[in-house]
Amino acid sequence: MNAATPASCACFGRQAHRYNTEAGLQRAIAWRLAHLAAALPLPAAGPCADLGAGTGLVGLALQQQGLERTLLQVDGSPTLLAHNPLAQRRSDQLLWNLNDDLPAALHNSSLISSSFCLQWLQDPAERLEHWARALRPGGWLVLATPVAGSFPQWHQAARRAGVPCTARSLPDAEALIAAAASLLKLQRHQMLMFSQRYSPAGLGFLRQVRRLGAGHSDQPPLSPSQWRQLLHHWPVDERVSWRILVLIGQR
Repeated sequence: MNAATPASCACFGRQAHRYNTEAGLQRAIAWRLAHLAAALPLPAAGPCADLGAGTGLVGLALQQQGLERTLLQVDGSPTLLAHNPLAQRRSDQLLWNLNDDLPAALHNSSLISSSFCLQWLQDPAERLEHWARALRPGGWLVLATPVAGSFPQWHQAARRAGVPCTARSLPDAEALIAAAASLLKLQRHQMLMFSQRYSPAGLGFLRQVRRLGAGHSDQPPLSPSQWRQLLHHWPVDERVSWRILVLIGQR
């Protein structure tokens, strides 16, 4: 997961030591992406890179599933990369703000993967188009990201409590699909629905978000009394739902 701004970098950096322990859903998605990517007919030439590589979940899963090519670990957080076993050599990592255009070294890539990163960037659809343009002819983009419609329980609790919802704004799935389809031949665009149980409801979920380092929001923070109201109105059901878009396309 990429830390795309100084504030989110700091949040992820403080929790980097426990990220892999807490990131059950992220690990499951990384394994699924790796399974899909490992079967792709990659061009023989061109770099391979994982954008928002974080602690290396996608790269490790790809390695376990037989990818023999070096997958450059690209992230905006030096602390996350320091906890990434695939990024211990300087040549295997790139510290990069993914809100910026990709460096020339990644142009004509044969594979660009990214999981739980795009939602942290300033203009996700524009970034997705830029990544697609960085592929060489025949190169592949393999992507997973949470999208709008995730966390309905959080939004419902905020409406009931009459307080702002401080969940981070997530990209629109249809806009991302259209951006990818404008440059790539899409092999797959699939919406995955997940739900996880947290106890106590609401508070357990928000605590895990902080333990992941993903607590930074683009919304103003709530006051202590507003937080109490939010948790008081959280649905009794202990599950919180995610909508995850998976995209695979070839240039």
